[in-house]
Amino acid sequence: MPYHASRRALLAAAAMAAVTAAAASSAAVGPRGAAPDDSRPPGEPLGGFPDRARLRAAVSRMSLPEQVGQLFVSRAYGHSATDPDAADAELNLAQFGVRTAAEVVTRYRLGGVVYFGWAHNTRTPHRIAELSNGLQRAALGSGAGVPLLLSTDQEHGAVARIGRPATLLPGAMALGAGGATADARRAARVAGSELAALGVRQDYAPVSDVNVNPANPVIGVRSFGADPQAVAALAAAQVRGYQEAGVAATAKHFPGHGDTETDSHVGLPVMRHTRAQWEELDEPPFRAVVEAGVDAVMTAHIVFPALDPSGDPATLSRPIVTGILRERLGFRGVVVTDALDMAGVRQKYGDDRVPVLALKAGCDQLLNAPDLALAQRSVLAAVEAGELTRERIEESVLRILELKSRRGLFEDPYTSPARVDAKVGTDGHLAAADAIAAATTTLLANPLGLLPLDAAAGPRLLVTGTDPVSPTGTTGPPTEVLARELTALGCRATALAPAGAVAAAPGHAAVLVCTYNVPEGESPQHALVADLIATGVPVVLVAIRNPYDPARLPRCAAELATYSWTDVEMRAAARVLTGARRPAGRLPVPVPGRYPLGHGLSYPPVAP
Repeated sequence: MPYHASRRALLAAAAMAAVTAAAASSAAVGPRGAAPDDSRPPGEPLGGFPDRARLRAAVSRMSLPEQVGQLFVSRAYGHSATDPDAADAELNLAQFGVRTAAEVVTRYRLGGVVYFGWAHNTRTPHRIAELSNGLQRAALGSGAGVPLLLSTDQEHGAVARIGRPATLLPGAMALGAGGATADARRAARVAGSELAALGVRQDYAPVSDVNVNPANPVIGVRSFGADPQAVAALAAAQVRGYQEAGVAATAKHFPGHGDTETDSHVGLPVMRHTRAQWEELDEPPFRAVVEAGVDAVMTAHIVFPALDPSGDPATLSRPIVTGILRERLGFRGVVVTDALDMAGVRQKYGDDRVPVLALKAGCDQLLNAPDLALAQRSVLAAVEAGELTRERIEESVLRILELKSRRGLFEDPYTSPARVDAKVGTDGHLAAADAIAAATTTLLANPLGLLPLDAAAGPRLLVTGTDPVSPTGTTGPPTEVLARELTALGCRATALAPAGAVAAAPGHAAVLVCTYNVPEGESPQHALVADLIATGVPVVLVAIRNPYDPARLPRCAAELATYSWTDVEMRAAARVLTGARRPAGRLPVPVPGRYPLGHGLSYPPVAP
C-alpha cells in the first residue's frame, strides 16, 4: 500500500476521533517544609524545602556562571561519580577536559545530568543509586550548592535505559491498546517510584505525540495512538502517576512529532499539518498534560511552517515555545530542549548559536549539548553582549529550582540501598507489570479459530522470526522468551532462527513468526512469512513492535500485535495464545487497508 494513502487514512481516522482533551486539571504540588537561611555562606547547600521568595533570593545570589550552569543537563561517562573505568575516564577527558563525572558536574556547575546506557550510567540499580549520590555530593559541595536534577528516558516499551532487575512495563502504544487510564497511571507510578529510588527525579516521558503516520521512523509505538482524545487522557494519567511518585514528568515532543517522515536524530523533519489540523490532532494531549500539572515539556527538533514560517526548528522558535506553549496553553513549568547533539537542531545554526537561540525562544533546560564548554561560553557571551538579559537567565533558573523544590530535592537529595531494595523490581511491581500487560495484547485475526491453542494437548510449536536487541540489553531474545513461556503453559515450543525455520516447519501444529517493523514491498520478513505459509503449517503472525506489519505481509491463520518485544509483553502474548488470558487489546491506531482504529477480537466465553 502506498505510504500517502496510509497517512491519509490515519489522519482521517484521527480527525473523526478528535474531541476536547479529556483530562481534569490538577494543581501542581506546592512548596512545603522549612525554608533555608538566606544568610548561608557562598557554596553552602540550600536546605529544607524553600518557597518561591527564598528560591528567588537564592537565584540572585548566584554568580552568572553558576546561573548559566543550572540551565545545562549533560551526559557524563561512567558508572561511578569518582572512580570510572579507564575508557570512561578517557571519554570524559576528551569531551569535558576532566576524568570523572563528579568533576564534570563541578567544572560546569551543572543543573542536571542525564543517564544513558551507552554512557555506562545504568549498570545495576545499586550502582545507579551510588552514582546518583556521588553526583549529588559533587553538586552540593561546590558552586551554588544546588542539588542536581538527574534524568533519563525511561518511557518503557521501545525506549528504556534501565533494565532488569528494575521493572519493565508496557510502553505507550501497548497502554493505548489496553485503553485504561488507571493502568497508565499505575504504570507511571510504579516506574516513577523505582526511578526515585535510584535518585533519578526527572523522566523524559510520557510521549504525547499523536502517531498518525505509519511511516514515522522515530515515534510509532512510543505514542499512545492515533486518537487525540485517547492520547490526551493517557498522557495526563501518566503525568499524574509519575509525579505522585516524586518524579518530574516531561511531556514530549512539543508541538507534536506524530506525523513526520524523518528521524530528528539524523535529519530535520517537517510537519505538514495546517494550523487547524494541529489544533484538532496535536494540541489536545499537550493541553491535557498542562492542565494535569506536568512539571516539564520537551520541545521537538521539527520545522512546523503552519506555526512558524521562519524555517527554525520548534526548539528555537519563539512563536512556538513562548507564543503557543507558554501563552496559548498557559504552561508555567520547565521547558527542556530535546538533545542538542541531534542533527535536527544543528542543521541551520552552529553549536555556538543553538543554546542561545533556544533560550531566546523560551526554553529553560538545555539538554546534552555536543560541546558543553562552547555552549556555556556562548550563553555567557550572549549575556555580556546584551543579546540575552540577566533577567531572562534568572527566569529560567527560578523555574528549574522550583521544579527541584517540588520534587523534594532540597529536602532529600540522596537515596539509599534500602530504598533501592524496597522499590526496584519488587514482586508487587513485577506483578503489576504482568497485570497491565495482560490487557494489551491485541488479537487482530483468527479466521480459522486456530486460537487459543490447546495447551493441555501439548502441541508442538515452532517459534521463529526477528529477534531485535532489547531496549535495555537485559531481556529477550523475544522468540526464545515466547517459546519458553509457551512451554511453561503446557505447549512443546522450540525457538529456531529463520534460516532453518521453513525446513523445520512440517510436523508442527503451528509456526509462530515474530515480525518487527516490516517495510512495504519485498523483504526478508515478507519472504519468510510467505515461505512458511507455503509449507501448509498454520502460521501465527506476532507483530512484536509496529501493528502495521500485517498490512505488509500475506494473511496468516492468526495475527496478533504486542507493541513491544520485552519479556513482559512476550509473557502476555503467550497467555493469550494459549487461552490462559482472553485477548482484550484494541488497536490504538488504524492499520490502513486491513484493520480500523479500535479493532480487536476476543475468544468466545468458555461454556459452563
